[in-house]
Amino acid sequence: MKRTLKDKISDKLVHAFINNKIIPPIPSIFTKKLTAANKFRKLCESKIKEPIIGFKVGGTGIPVMKKLKEKEPFYAAVYKRNFLKSGQSVKINKYVLGIEVEVCYLIRKNFFNAKGLITKKNVTKFISHMAPCIEVVGYRQKRKGINSFGELSSDFGVNVKFLVGKKKKFKKININNLKANISNKKINQSVNGNTNAVYINPLNSLCFLLNNIKKDKTNLDKDFWVFTGSTVGVVPILKKGLYTGKIENLGSVKAKIY
Repeated sequence: MKRTLKDKISDKLVHAFINNKIIPPIPSIFTKKLTAANKFRKLCESKIKEPIIGFKVGGTGIPVMKKLKEKEPFYAAVYKRNFLKSGQSVKINKYVLGIEVEVCYLIRKNFFNAKGLITKKNVTKFISHMAPCIEVVGYRQKRKGINSFGELSSDFGVNVKFLVGKKKKFKKININNLKANISNKKINQSVNGNTNAVYINPLNSLCFLLNNIKKDKTNLDKDFWVFTGSTVGVVPILKKGLYTGKIENLGSVKAKIY
């Protein structure tokens, strides 16, 4: 049976993901539109036989959504190999896009038995813990900049690594208006943000993700993490070294970039 171009390109990207390699850009037929990109991403994900620890949401900033004429964020699976504790080291290449600080939630596995639409009113019963996290984002292709969400979604949601700070038992706090910051003190780089940059409220992002994985008929049969999107936009990594992310009332998280 003759293999399709889609199958061949997805094999190359999966190989790049597993072996930390860089490949030529994916043809735009698979990346230009988010619907096609999501199908391509799901094909790639189906070829990786490694544990998934959760899911990420990206493109949750309303200004970037408007700028790129996108109607909704994108999402992708997150693998155990890309899940680190605060303070660990992350190696980057020249196709890295930047660094972000986010709110993440640990979701109870009983979510997979939930019936009906997940909303801000009912989602909290599925949340066990929350934490601050850093995400390093970048391509596995010779590609720079951001032209569409499809380009990001198709490349495993451009996730390089997540580093998670100390988790706290979930409690209802004013999550849609908390100050955030990411900094590299050595070079006086500091960027402020707010949790309201995350789809107006990180819980909106969480509901978006949970409803989509329900639609996809995903079932991990275990507790899992949801990373809701950046509070500070995509911050360029100006110099390697220690980056510290902080979110008011949630705590801090660190990443050593080399």
